[in-house]
Amino acid sequence: MAKTFKDYSKTTFLIGLGFFTMGLMDPVYDSYVPLFLADYIGSKGVVGFIMTLDNLFALLLIPLVSALSDRTRGRLGRRMPWILAALPPSALFFALIPFAGLHSLFVLVGAIFLLNVFKQAGRGPVVALMPDLIPGEFRSEANGVINTMGGVAAIVGTIGLSRLMDLSIDLPVIGNTARKLPFLLSGLLVLASTLLLFLFVREKPSPPPERQEAKPGIPASLLAVFKNKNPARRTGAPLLLLALFFWFFGYQGILPFLTMYTRDILGVSEGTAGLSPGMFAAAYAIFAIPSGYLAHRIGRGKTIRAALLLMALVCLLLFSHRPLSESLPPFAALASFWALLFCMGTFWVAVTTNSFPMLWNMASREEIGLYTGLYYTFSQAAAILAPPVTGLLIDLCGFRSLYAFGAACMLAAFLCMRNAGIRKMGN
Repeated sequence: MAKTFKDYSKTTFLIGLGFFTMGLMDPVYDSYVPLFLADYIGSKGVVGFIMTLDNLFALLLIPLVSALSDRTRGRLGRRMPWILAALPPSALFFALIPFAGLHSLFVLVGAIFLLNVFKQAGRGPVVALMPDLIPGEFRSEANGVINTMGGVAAIVGTIGLSRLMDLSIDLPVIGNTARKLPFLLSGLLVLASTLLLFLFVREKPSPPPERQEAKPGIPASLLAVFKNKNPARRTGAPLLLLALFFWFFGYQGILPFLTMYTRDILGVSEGTAGLSPGMFAAAYAIFAIPSGYLAHRIGRGKTIRAALLLMALVCLLLFSHRPLSESLPPFAALASFWALLFCMGTFWVAVTTNSFPMLWNMASREEIGLYTGLYYTFSQAAAILAPPVTGLLIDLCGFRSLYAFGAACMLAAFLCMRNAGIRKMGN
């Protein structure tokens, strides 16, 4: 038996290709699909509603498909059939989005709809593949590698491919390349990553059991998580899910308004302001792996609790940043703001890298997909609810209230994480 994470590093990297595809598509989608929609729709509210389709589909499809993949039996394993059915169509519809935008609003919305159906259907099985193949004691390190690949993909999407949006040359079949190349290249990379994942990652075959047992329905399975006979799981899992709802509620409430805050409060151009969210991607790429190793040494629960307290502190510093930085030169004020965001991203990656393995360790092998779906149910619910709440808060109390809200959410998550059951079950 392997006794170190090094024995699983190659498998982890290959599984990370699935996460790379998600990390590549998401920032390109979030940055440029609103521009295509704005060509037809004048209302920012309607554009924003259409842009929430990915979160809505994530909320509906990830728990469903993850639980269904738990029950899948076949020569390819449990997750790979779903991955092969979902990721190639995702790549196709992603690449077609700029062409759909040239045709009509109806075709564009149809492409967005189908993209999100397939992308979110594939996300749960991709995520559940790792705990299927990596032992529990090495999942924080593995999740660190996987999150690093997602962070690198986000950097490729936001900094690398985004520069190709303005490249205008005429090519056969494609026509003029303006606004198309990032989507086409992303689609090709997704196809290549899926092919490598299929060729080099082998799940254990899952033949039908000798004696078929009646399986409870998915709603009954979800209810069973909260009525588990194991007291630690019965208490720990719901509190961990509540904690992750709070920390995603705080994070997703801040993130959509960072560019606007940087432009309107710090007074920089939109192009420069757009680099603010990139501080989180940079922190992800640098610190995901170290945070996994740190948690292996001191414990996942302790790492997450410390990171939540430090994030609350950074949010309070961000709340005080503008009054304290008004006397500084503009560049120094911007640099100090970005430094605080980078620190927050460092602590954020410590939370997200280790929370998934903690939740997985509360599940049996047959429940991995179900618990993966629960993670996304709570995180995506927070992602849907948070921006309207913080937007209203900004309207009522001003931009700085954004960070006070974030601090309150991180402290609420910390209080949930203090439960003794989480300490026992998650590490």
